[in-house]
Amino acid sequence: MRRVSVLGATGSIGQNTLDLIARAPDDYDVVALTGASNIAQLATDAVALKAEVAVTAREDLLDDLRDALAGSGVTAAAGAQAITEAASRPADWVMSAIVGAAGLAPGLAVAAQGNTTLALANKESLVCAGPLLLETARAAGAKIMPVDSEHSAIYQALIGEDMDAVERIIITASGGAFRDWPLEKLAEATLAEASSHPNWDMGQRITIDSASMFNKAMEIIETREFFGVRPDQIEVIVHPQSMIHALVGFNDGALMAHVGPPDMRHAIGFALHHPARQHLPVERLDLAAIGQLDFRAPDEVRWPALRLARETLERGGMMGAVFNAAKETALDRFIAGDLGFTEMSQVVAQTLDHMNTHCDHIDAKMTLDNVGRVDHLARKAAKAAVVKRAG
Repeated sequence: MRRVSVLGATGSIGQNTLDLIARAPDDYDVVALTGASNIAQLATDAVALKAEVAVTAREDLLDDLRDALAGSGVTAAAGAQAITEAASRPADWVMSAIVGAAGLAPGLAVAAQGNTTLALANKESLVCAGPLLLETARAAGAKIMPVDSEHSAIYQALIGEDMDAVERIIITASGGAFRDWPLEKLAEATLAEASSHPNWDMGQRITIDSASMFNKAMEIIETREFFGVRPDQIEVIVHPQSMIHALVGFNDGALMAHVGPPDMRHAIGFALHHPARQHLPVERLDLAAIGQLDFRAPDEVRWPALRLARETLERGGMMGAVFNAAKETALDRFIAGDLGFTEMSQVVAQTLDHMNTHCDHIDAKMTLDNVGRVDHLARKAAKAAVVKRAG
């Protein structure tokens, strides 16, 4: 029986992970489940799967969690430190699906265990501190499996291949809610319109990131960090059907594509069962019924986030932490109604420019404390940019 934990259990990735675990309950011993404000879901899952501990990030909701778990034998805890402690509990496999930079410290705690697999859906960990996370895992003997659909696809296409033979990696993007909108309408896009994805069933924040293409911008940085390729080897192509998740191009001109339905249980299941492949409850594609697959080049006027990601990679150091902090802050303010849709990328650009002058911070040694310091300064700069725009 494998000991497993799910960090971010109440989100869409976490719920899909628990769906797969619950289908084979005799195969898994659930150690820890973590969540945030959805206490009812967290408690229900913890009791159903007989978890050892359930943790909410919200310290003010600890009593609610305790009440919901009363008599179940599941221990309740709360707060960021409690989540990191839960991540440190010995486990064979841990899903990291916490949203945002908050997932970095728990992910590092998992990687530091050694002799475990970190299934990484928290893209911010690689964007903010890829070298730190990868070196921590390497030194401890832990394995990291990518769970973003694109990076899982790349990983699978590279099995048995020589990285020296790789010429390019192509990650696909649906284009999100606004891929066919006239450019002049984008500034007027509402929160409700940005929160509706044409293909994937995801949480609100990542759905908006899809519409702005900030999720794909993050994935460019992820690809660079995880697979070690040069930025100029990473391409993005808009693929409205979301059937091809990524392609790898080799020096003989061949392209290896990963094709599958837009269902995150495939990437999760691959990481959960690796190196074996096991039956998954996902749609089997009927290519004749699909008929055709479409592709188009991304428009960086429509999606300036792609350009900003490449500028971030060119600058190096801890600029990835700046990029993520600015993006998270801008997204928060768009959701709150303080920023327009197109203003998010403008705030990120202004924050990158501002923080580029703080070379002593950006180029400092990459440690968790230093990443946290850069994150704090970048959020402060991004908030100032938002206030300046409002004024």
